[in-house]
Amino acid sequence: MTSGGGARWDRRAMLRGSALLAGGVVAGAGGAVETAWLADRRLPLAGGPASATVGNRPQQVGGGALQVVWNVPGGDRKVALTFDDGPGPRWTPMVLDTLDRYDVPATFFLVGERVRRHAGLIRDRLDRHEVGNHSWRHRDLARMDAREAYDDLRRSHDTIAAIVGRPPRLVRPPYGHLGGGVLHAAVRLGYLLVLWSLKMVEGEYPHDPAGHARRIVTDVTPGTILLAHDVGPDNRQVALHGLPAMIDGLRERGFTFVTVSDLLRTSATA
Repeated sequence: MTSGGGARWDRRAMLRGSALLAGGVVAGAGGAVETAWLADRRLPLAGGPASATVGNRPQQVGGGALQVVWNVPGGDRKVALTFDDGPGPRWTPMVLDTLDRYDVPATFFLVGERVRRHAGLIRDRLDRHEVGNHSWRHRDLARMDAREAYDDLRRSHDTIAAIVGRPPRLVRPPYGHLGGGVLHAAVRLGYLLVLWSLKMVEGEYPHDPAGHARRIVTDVTPGTILLAHDVGPDNRQVALHGLPAMIDGLRERGFTFVTVSDLLRTSATA
């Protein structure tokens, strides 16, 4: 009798223990979810660089939609030449002189602090060209939350508008890094976000501007957005010194140079 009662007691204890264990697992899972959520609140996920929203208030997102463009394929033989990181006194004047000489429009993604510091380099020299926003000081916007990214781009936007004489309508984040904060700031400013589908490969052609130009001419396809720089390390001069050969080579292949916005417009009407 005692042994049977003991057996029944053991079974009851096991069942109760199993129920408590199961409840503990459920509670533990809920606790883990809550812990993770609280951790995310402390990390830059909720409301940080990964978030494309700001809190519970109205989002102030302008038109409410954002277009991201890498290229515009399937249209005429057009290519958009773009330059990042300027202006700078070493190379920007040389680039502008080359583009003027060959009657080539381009799109310049300007760094606001450099625009302020080197305003004389570009004042009255960008009439044929398009301008875009490339941040205030070339910091990685993808590490900023929406408010910080907006403040950075807004400061650069206002400086570019004041010195160039027209506001930018395009943005290219430094390094091509996209975070939620960047997207939110871009839509607030009514920007089109422009990346690229082909970039200069200077490191593969040291001291060989002609070889580099041939490589780019071969790789361009209709609708390419081509990335170059008019500020940076010395090896970038390979691409800049090869600009005349690249322009001639692409024209021989039947390509026309246009700004990014013109590339988009011709595609929309095709």
